[in-house]
Amino acid sequence: MKLSLVVEGLRSDIVAVGELGDEAVAEVADRVAAMFSRSAPSRILDLLSAVAAELSDQIPNGRIEIRLVGDDVEVAYVDEQPPAPESDSELSSRITLRLSEQLKARVEESATREGISVNTYILRVLERGAPSSAARSGRVGSRLRGYGTS
Repeated sequence: MKLSLVVEGLRSDIVAVGELGDEAVAEVADRVAAMFSRSAPSRILDLLSAVAAELSDQIPNGRIEIRLVGDDVEVAYVDEQPPAPESDSELSSRITLRLSEQLKARVEESATREGISVNTYILRVLERGAPSSAARSGRVGSRLRGYGTS
């Protein structure tokens, strides 16, 4: 989607409304349209970013990104599902975990819904929740929001 086409369409709508009045109204509409054209791109990107963040919270194994390439706005899905271990031989550590009956039931329901074992489900949840070494060093997990020009 070309961001400039969306902004230009909205700007021309404002100018068209101004043409319904006299010359003074048309002049004011032109000035309002010019101001709108400067602020609208950042407002649109803020809205798209908020929608992407809200959708990302609802997607279990990935996130939605808004990418701005020149004047093109792209919406992309990024799969963050951790790779499943090749075999049980890679799984060498054990822990004992105590859960309430209610939490255990929710974990079992979720694993069944995804068609995987409880162990695999817990591993995936832990992989998504535990920060990687890159995230601990501050290189991953920050978002850039707003509008930029080049």
